[in-house]
Amino acid sequence: MISPLAFIHPEAVIGENCEIGPFCYIDKGVVLGDNNHLMNSVTILYGARIGNGNTFFPGVVISAIPQDLKFRGEDTTAEIGDNNTFRENVTVNRGTAAKNRTVLGNNNLLMEGAHVAHDAIIGNGCIIGNSTKLAGEIVIDDFAILSAGVLMHQFCRVGSYCMVGGGTGFSQDVAPYTMCARHPAQYCGLNIVGLRRRGFTREQIDTIHTTYNIIFNMGLQLKDALARVREEIAPCPERDYILEFIESSQRGFVH
Repeated sequence: MISPLAFIHPEAVIGENCEIGPFCYIDKGVVLGDNNHLMNSVTILYGARIGNGNTFFPGVVISAIPQDLKFRGEDTTAEIGDNNTFRENVTVNRGTAAKNRTVLGNNNLLMEGAHVAHDAIIGNGCIIGNSTKLAGEIVIDDFAILSAGVLMHQFCRVGSYCMVGGGTGFSQDVAPYTMCARHPAQYCGLNIVGLRRRGFTREQIDTIHTTYNIIFNMGLQLKDALARVREEIAPCPERDYILEFIESSQRGFVH
């Protein structure tokens, strides 16, 4: 299951039933869980902490040092969960002193050429499209989709169940359940197709739609719009998540 043409440092920890192809390089201190599949020419560097059942296509590099001039060799990590797929030439950098770690959850798909910079936090079930670039210290909540060629500015957050259109660049947060596209980036309505595919009921979708109609379309100041949402819409997970997201936004949000 391990090619004789692979290099594995004697201080790396390798789990059971891993397939490691030729010309792979696994560095000192790497922890690799069970049932991982590394095709040829995969590089796993110091600081990687990888769970179970992940697939790495050729050219993937995990836990390279950050592309951040403030980095001074801190002992940081890149933490990968379970059942993720990394297509060709995906790169994931480890953390800096800012957060000490880059984190990727479970069941994500990172397509060819995607880059995840230092201290990023990505949840579960996300799709990151071809050549999409995620800057440092970003946050992507569960089940978000970023299409091909997306450029995500540092410190931004993308909410759950979003869809960001191909080629979009954005420097503000993208609120949950929405679609974001165009140049400059704009709110393009709800991600209706995605919500239906994920099993949201008509009642839940109507609640989300009413919430954003108050926030975006009634011409109210944001403070007044959020107060009106609280007055007119009964508490529920969808309403509460939108309010939390917007009120905690540090960079403002795409609208």
